Amino acid sequence: MSAPRLVLDDFIPYRLSVTSNLVSDSIARTYESLFGLTIPEWRLVAVVAETGGITQQAIGARTLMDKVTVSRAAIALVDRGLLGRRANPDDRRSHLLELTDAGRDLYAAIAPKALDLESRIFAAFDPAEVTQFMAMLRRIEAVTVALDH
Repeated sequence: MSAPRLVLDDFIPYRLSVTSNLVSDSIARTYESLFGLTIPEWRLVAVVAETGGITQQAIGARTLMDKVTVSRAAIALVDRGLLGRRANPDDRRSHLLELTDAGRDLYAAIAPKALDLESRIFAAFDPAEVTQFMAMLRRIEAVTVALDH
C-alpha cells in the first residue's frame, strides 16, 4: 500500500493560504490606492478604533502580526498623525495607541469601503453559508491554536 499523495491544489491549508492572499491583495490595492495604507497599518487603525486604546503588544496578540510589523506600522501611523501615544496607566513600560482626530476620520472613510468589499466578495453566497464559513474559520483557528500548545 502506498503512502497518501499530497496534491497541493487539494491541500486545505494551501487553499486557505491562496484564498487569503487573494483577498488580502485585493484589499491592499484598495487601501493603498485610496488611503496610502498598508495592510498592517489598516489592521492597526481598525484594532485601535475598536478598542479605543491598546498597546502594541496587545495588537500583536490580537492580530497575530509579529512585533516588528506592528512596530513599523505604529511608527508610520504616528508619523502621519493618525495615531497618538499616551502613557499606559497599567504598565509604565508601554504606551497605549489611540486614534487622533485624523485617524478617526480615516477610519470613518475606510470602514464602509471595507464592508462593501466584503459584501461584494460574499454576494454570491447564501447568508447561511457565510455564517457557517465564519463558524468554521473560528473552529479551525481554535483547533490550530490548541495544536500549538
